[in-house]
Amino acid sequence: MGDREKKSALFEQFARVGKALGSGKRLELIDLLAQGERPVESLANSAGLGLTTASAHLQTLKHAGLVTTRREGTRIHYQLAGDDVARLYSLVRTVAQTHVSDVEPKRIAYLGLDASDSAGEEAREEITREELLARAAAGTVVVLDVRPRLEYQAAHIPGALSIPLEELSDRLGELPPSGDIVAYCRGAYCVLAYEAISLLRQSGRRAVRLNEGMLEWRLANLPMSSEVA
Repeated sequence: MGDREKKSALFEQFARVGKALGSGKRLELIDLLAQGERPVESLANSAGLGLTTASAHLQTLKHAGLVTTRREGTRIHYQLAGDDVARLYSLVRTVAQTHVSDVEPKRIAYLGLDASDSAGEEAREEITREELLARAAAGTVVVLDVRPRLEYQAAHIPGALSIPLEELSDRLGELPPSGDIVAYCRGAYCVLAYEAISLLRQSGRRAVRLNEGMLEWRLANLPMSSEVA
């Protein structure tokens, strides 16, 4: 029947991963790292954390084997320990949305998807990755990456144009006045593409959102491009 003490010791090691995931902010850091390697300062800024707090959260993730580090001079860069960590994070989200009743209303509120709001209805319009691949191959669509430049440089859909959301209103002239635009961002729960679609439609462009993002694209083992920063 096995040794109870040894079995308990084994399961405590499994629990290290669960404990590391038991923080919304640490999950947010994993979400950011699913886009690619990032220095700690950039992660802290994107997650709305102080540098000391972000470093403490990242150390917890590192001790659980979920992230690794690389030193470049005085800067520490973090990355996920493997795609299995990204898959685990994706599964946590799916399980939560399926079994935790509070997730869906909070998702709708965060992404601005109120069905009674016309802007919310427009934001729901989306295409699948299969549709995007077919239309991109046919040259009938502009693929727009609205994530921060650093994330685009780490990995992006081949042929995608990079215009971070905060620059989009000033760079609309770089987009064709006619033709279809498909915008994407970090993943299915990322608000950036929703806000980009609203802005693009206000400017008269025909735009829809990819129903997923870079996280799902990566986990589907689809082609990706990158740039040296």
